Amino acid sequence: MAKFGEGTGDPSQLDNPLALEQQVCFALSVAARGVVAVYRPLLEPMGLTHPQYLVMLALWQHAPLSVRELSRLLQLDPGTLSPLLKRLEAIGYLQRERNPADERSLAVTLTARGLALRGEAERIPPAIVERLGMPLDDLRKLHAALTEVIEAAQQASKAAPH
Repeated sequence: MAKFGEGTGDPSQLDNPLALEQQVCFALSVAARGVVAVYRPLLEPMGLTHPQYLVMLALWQHAPLSVRELSRLLQLDPGTLSPLLKRLEAIGYLQRERNPADERSLAVTLTARGLALRGEAERIPPAIVERLGMPLDDLRKLHAALTEVIEAAQQASKAAPH
């Protein structure tokens, strides 16, 4: 398979605006699936899927959080987030409670088991770097570039007619 930006080897495809290998969306999609697959064997012993891991990362950093705050941080709509929270609550990593100050707000907090899982999770980032075999500096540059892409896409979505 050709690498992103290499085309198909056919020089006539270099100017083809619809060449699959030239599409940013294709590269992002394949890269995301590939990186998530690298996480999978590290997360499975913890009983987590990658989306659940992202929820736990947010909670380890910011808990307690309202569902609304968590949704904003993860850039997930509440309908997508709710099943993730239910599953994490069922396995004992977090609890959801109505905020006594605002009954409309659901507060998400970590349980002792969820807090303890952080120690195990601290081994994941260095293991990912090792498994990817890329210099840490390259991964930091990639993160910065992707952050710019995210911001540009958000601005484009806001500007686009609905």
